[in-house]
Amino acid sequence: MSSLMQKPRFVQFGVAIDRVPQWRWLALLALALWPTWWWMVQRMVDGSDDPLGALALAALAVLLWGHRRQLRAAPRLGLQATALMGAVLTTVLHGQWPDLLVGLVSLLALAMGLLAFLPTRVAVAPVVGLSVLSLPLLASLQFYAGFPLRVVTAEVSAWVLSLVHSVERTGSSLVVDGQLIIVDAPCSGVQMVWLGYFTACTVALTVGLGNRSFVLRLPAVSSLVLLGNVVRNTALVGLQAGGVHVSSWGHDAIGLLVLAAVCTGIAAAMGAFAGRETVV
Repeated sequence: MSSLMQKPRFVQFGVAIDRVPQWRWLALLALALWPTWWWMVQRMVDGSDDPLGALALAALAVLLWGHRRQLRAAPRLGLQATALMGAVLTTVLHGQWPDLLVGLVSLLALAMGLLAFLPTRVAVAPVVGLSVLSLPLLASLQFYAGFPLRVVTAEVSAWVLSLVHSVERTGSSLVVDGQLIIVDAPCSGVQMVWLGYFTACTVALTVGLGNRSFVLRLPAVSSLVLLGNVVRNTALVGLQAGGVHVSSWGHDAIGLLVLAAVCTGIAAAMGAFAGRETVV
């Protein structure tokens, strides 16, 4: 290496690479990840998954644009090397691993590439969180985690409803005063989980929350999401058991009100109404 450093052409090559504009590096990284972009677009267009991941990508774009004047002239080499390795792995593993896992590698590579140029005060954890949330993973979460979430929600709702009703739980179904009420897939709370963590990541980046503080507050996010889902489910089941007909728009209205309350609570937990914090 020392002999290479004594060669003017090698030194000039290194200086030229170091002076490449940040936007060019990021554009090349995005171009290298094109198989993942194509797969993500197909998943959203064919209706096999919800397009909520586009919101997370938009949040990353807003983050980058908001710091465009403070981007590092020279990237953090460790993060940039990790991003480049991730881009290479995306190409090598395409068609070998499941698309979702390849997509995860791609989006983590994107996160490392962004963090290589973003100011040090930008916390790593919420950027990585938004990158993961960019994946079209709601359908997969519903398939693998939907039923367990419905069972937990039904069990806690049964405890609450048992105060005024005769309640039995079987799987994700409740028998309330002899009336069978099924806790179906939309009541699993998968979308509320996604929106809750999306709120946590975006608020943390907005207020400048540090990595440690962000991670320590994640259990509060999970608790608020679970509580909100139980409240929504209990209210709907209680109304139905009481013979009150709730229309489809009524279901949506109750769900939106609870979601708004949950996201507000998460924003408060992340310090949305407090001052900015130094990244740790």
